[in-house]
Amino acid sequence: MKIDILTLFPEMFVPLKTSILKRAQDKNLIEINIINFRDFSKLNRQQVDDVPFGGGDGMVLMCEPIFDCINSIKTEKSHIIYMSPKGKTLKQTMVTNYLQYEHLIILCGHYEGVDQRIIDYFNMEEISIGDYVLTGGELPSMVFVDCLSRLIPNVLHNNHSSLDESFSSFLLEYPQYTRPAVFNGMEVPKVLLSGNHKEIEKYRQEQSLEITRKNRPDLLGED
Repeated sequence: MKIDILTLFPEMFVPLKTSILKRAQDKNLIEINIINFRDFSKLNRQQVDDVPFGGGDGMVLMCEPIFDCINSIKTEKSHIIYMSPKGKTLKQTMVTNYLQYEHLIILCGHYEGVDQRIIDYFNMEEISIGDYVLTGGELPSMVFVDCLSRLIPNVLHNNHSSLDESFSSFLLEYPQYTRPAVFNGMEVPKVLLSGNHKEIEKYRQEQSLEITRKNRPDLLGED
């Protein structure tokens, strides 16, 4: 999968070149390109924003630089996403839908947002990562890419692990433990040391349900 991220602040994307995502790119499992769409401005000082029509605070990103940038990389197989607080909220259950695309273009907004005409022209899908507002789309785009990348085959050492995590089954993940079996007087639940896989699975399901009911009852329709 190829992912092109359009931003005014490419220096923010160092995390995408580390850890699991770095190894995935080194193995050519995923290609991530960071593109500064300011480079496509034809105006003095590479201007990419202007005051909003109708008045109001802040600045709005202009159509032309983004239009030219997208057209320079877009193909018939491209799917374009705009990270926006007005978009539909990203859920784990919807992330797998993006695995069907060979090429994703992600636009990071800034200031007061993007001229609506560029969103309409490219029929961009708008995605939010939560009900809050950030200074730009860079952090949300990294959240989206990280969430998606780990579902690509062979990115994780064990892809089955992604199926057991929080939100994959509408329940939050059960608690995890590792050695030592006793730490500061606190013991690992004995069932996890029993070797009885049926009882371990039962315990984990019970724990997932209990944690979900406590922390996210809305997932169970109990809020």
